[in-house]
Amino acid sequence: MSAVPPAPAGHNRISTQALTSTARAVAADVFGIPAQQIRASWSDDQGLLALRLALPIGVPSLTRTVRDPTLVSRAGGSIWDRTHASKALILQRVSQLSGSRLSRVDIRITGIRIIEGGRAK
Repeated sequence: MSAVPPAPAGHNRISTQALTSTARAVAADVFGIPAQQIRASWSDDQGLLALRLALPIGVPSLTRTVRDPTLVSRAGGSIWDRTHASKALILQRVSQLSGSRLSRVDIRITGIRIIEGGRAK
């Protein structure tokens, strides 16, 4: 059996900017919006990191929804349902990518982006 070499001395730190960029990229992927439209901030939550996101969310136009009532469910549900479901996914992905321990993800929807034909405007 070979011995595991000792870890090099020193420490690693991930800057707040790097964590913020990671969180914005993950949220952009989950919500399908540009990362530039997402604000992310951090706070201490009893030694863990709490992530706060503020972002617009894409929704189908009312005209399309009236024509096709199944559109909301196919898009992932209501704004509330989609936001609630995304929290665990964002927490898991940001934790995995950064190696940081997050306690929670709080999301504030700041507006909507109308999705026409599969694309947000």
